[in-house]
Amino acid sequence: MRCVSLDLDGTLLNSNHEITPASQEAIRQLQANGVDVILNTGRAYQDVVKVPGVQEMNCPIICVNGSVLYSKTGKLLYEATLPLSVYKRTLSLLRELNVGVLVYTNHGGFPSTLPPLHSKSKEELEGLFQTYDYDQVLKLKDVKIYKLIALVHAEEAERIAGVKEALAGYDDISTASSFPNNVEITSTEAQKGKALRRYELMHNLLFDEIYAFGDGGNDISQFEIATQSVAMANAPEEVKAKATIVTKSNDEDGVSYAITDLLKLV
Repeated sequence: MRCVSLDLDGTLLNSNHEITPASQEAIRQLQANGVDVILNTGRAYQDVVKVPGVQEMNCPIICVNGSVLYSKTGKLLYEATLPLSVYKRTLSLLRELNVGVLVYTNHGGFPSTLPPLHSKSKEELEGLFQTYDYDQVLKLKDVKIYKLIALVHAEEAERIAGVKEALAGYDDISTASSFPNNVEITSTEAQKGKALRRYELMHNLLFDEIYAFGDGGNDISQFEIATQSVAMANAPEEVKAKATIVTKSNDEDGVSYAITDLLKLV
C-alpha cells in the first residue's frame, strides 16, 4: 500500500491559503488509485477543517506536528501531550526570552492559533502577547497541552536561533520550526514521522511506499521515514537538503506537479 503525506501551509496551500483545482484533482486521482492520502500539519484540527476543500478530501488528519490524530470521519484517535510541569517550565523560559507564546490545547489555541496571526503587525503581536494571562490556560477543565509555539515577528527571525539554543538542553521535548520565525515545542512522541508510523500500527497497515511533502523544519521527521521526500521550491535550503526531490513552489502547483510529473503516481 502507498501513502502520500501532505503538509498544508507552504505546501498543499498556496500563498492565499487555498488548495488549487490542480492539487484537488491530483489527490482525487491518488485516492481513486488506492493511495492513502493523509494531511500532516502543524495546524490545530479546527484550523485544518476550515480550509475550503479539506473536508471534501475525506482524509485522515495528523495535527499539531503529530500530537493529535483524527480519522477520516473526524474521530479523535490519539493524543500526545506535554505534562503540565513541562508546560510551566517551558512557558517560563520563553517568557524570559521575551518572545510571543501560543499554547495549543484540547480547548483551542491561546491567545490564538498561528494562522490568524500571519498578517499581524509587530505592534499587534506585541500587544496580544503582553496582555494575555497565561494562568488562564491552567484553569481550563481537564486541560491537555499539545504544543507551544515561540513566535517573533518575521523581521526578527534571527532571534529564533537563541530560542532553539535555550531549549536544546531538554530531552523531554521535541522542537521544530514550521516557519523561520517560530519554534514549535511538543512531546517527544509528537513528530510527523512518528505519527505516520502510529497511524500504520493503529490501522494494522504496512505502507510499502511513503511519499512525504513539506516545506518546513517540522517536515524533516516525515522525510526521514519516506520512500521519497518532496520539498517545495519555497522551502528553506536546509529543508531542501533533506529531501530526495525538490518540486515547484506552492504557488506553482508544486504538489500536483510532483505527483503527476516527477513521481508519476497517477
